[in-house]
Amino acid sequence: MPAWLRALAWGAGALWTAPNTAIGLLIGSLGMLRGARVHLSRSEHALVFSRWPWGPGGAITFGNSIVHTGDSLDQRCPTYAHRAGRCVEPAVRLGDHERAHVLQYMALGPLFLPLYLLCGGISVRNRFERAADRYALTGRGWWPAQLRD
Repeated sequence: MPAWLRALAWGAGALWTAPNTAIGLLIGSLGMLRGARVHLSRSEHALVFSRWPWGPGGAITFGNSIVHTGDSLDQRCPTYAHRAGRCVEPAVRLGDHERAHVLQYMALGPLFLPLYLLCGGISVRNRFERAADRYALTGRGWWPAQLRD
């Protein structure tokens, strides 16, 4: 794919998911009032708010924004299936898992959140979470329709 076409696709995806990104920007900005930091991550294709001061820990993605409680998305975390005791898998890089969600958001735009919630929300049953884990494990397959139940 030519570079100009790839840039156009990325721009269209970012525009399509802009309402979701706005949610993340609002949440991340509120955290900045209590010490959260923000930076642009080219590798995750997102604005990353780190050291978010509230919540149980971990990260959440909204469009092209990622809010997380840690210092870096380079930390390792268990997959949803591993955590649920369904299998034994190596820990994945948190940033890779969240990048898959950024790609999902860019493809689905405003449809992402309703579909994500219909698929079970934050759980091992959710196809979006399993696809993000697969992507973090292999570097491929971020789209949830590629999964077999």
